[in-house]
Amino acid sequence: QVQLVESGGGLVQAGESLRLSCTASGSTFSANVAGWYRQAPGKQRELVAAISSGHSTNYADSVKGRFTISRDNAKNTVYLQMNSLKPEDTAVYYCNVFLRGVALGAWGQGTLVTVSS
Repeated sequence: QVQLVESGGGLVQAGESLRLSCTASGSTFSANVAGWYRQAPGKQRELVAAISSGHSTNYADSVKGRFTISRDNAKNTVYLQMNSLKPEDTAVYYCNVFLRGVALGAWGQGTLVTVSS
């Protein structure tokens, strides 16, 4: 099973930026989709952004134009650059690697992003 380590979360004010990183173990990362999800208190986990092995990307409507997902296959790492953060972006952010829509890693503790108004 793929092991995932997320980092980069923190407490910021509205309008500021953060960059999240997620490093995956093993040899399956580069060939598969990598994605960032988030879960706010009392809400279901939702897809934030995903990137294919060919670097095609898709985003939730709520983050389009503010967040950018990227990957470095040589480092088995996926990034999420978050700009113009809003209080509603407050959540625990998780990453995973997907093969045909199935998560290859266990959902870990994630990294907490808190945006104050």
